[in-house]
Amino acid sequence: MVERKISESDEAGAETAEPRPPKPRKAWDQRLAGWMVRPLVHTPVTPNHITAFRLLLGLAACGLFAMGTRPEILYAAGLFMLSNFIDHMDGELARLTGKSSRFGYHFDNYSDAVIHVTLFVCIGIGLQESWIGGWAPWLGLIAGVSVSTLFLLFWRIEQRAGTRQARQPMFKGFHLEDTMYFIGPITWGGGLIVLLLAGVGLAPLYALWLVWRERRLLFGKQPEAQS
Repeated sequence: MVERKISESDEAGAETAEPRPPKPRKAWDQRLAGWMVRPLVHTPVTPNHITAFRLLLGLAACGLFAMGTRPEILYAAGLFMLSNFIDHMDGELARLTGKSSRFGYHFDNYSDAVIHVTLFVCIGIGLQESWIGGWAPWLGLIAGVSVSTLFLLFWRIEQRAGTRQARQPMFKGFHLEDTMYFIGPITWGGGLIVLLLAGVGLAPLYALWLVWRERRLLFGKQPEAQS
């Protein structure tokens, strides 16, 4: 429950005052990212610079996954985890500096989509020599589109709700998107095929459930802003 101090004037208008929306909770990696970008506040570095750097790191990780050999895929996993963490730094820098922009918001979200689609496709390319064979790249495409669709759905829900990450599931300070950090341990443990199949099977099911749960928000008419 959100608490705030109440003055006498507040008490007088308590019956007519509208409740304030709850402030979005920050995940642990968001808090760490916010602390790390503070030294950049008074520098020429902008949130879009960080987004572009994150995009390059993510695509580099994808290229290493496509090679399908060790130690390249081990490096790829670590590089992807770093890219995933840096993804939070642009938003935190934008909030600290007030340099938020519509372009930056879309650049960030579409970069996420490109990286996730490319990631699973490249994992599939790298697994062509496994027992999955030639099906691996196609399964990677299905998994990538499914995971990206899932995050784009959250993006759309956040836009309609008017609060960033307000409706994304959180548990003990971790958002759903933080599950992408498991790509590192899973890869290092030799579970890339399991990861690929999980993306193919679980991500579409969760996306369908999310659409059903938020159908009123996604497809309903938004209330008109009061003057």
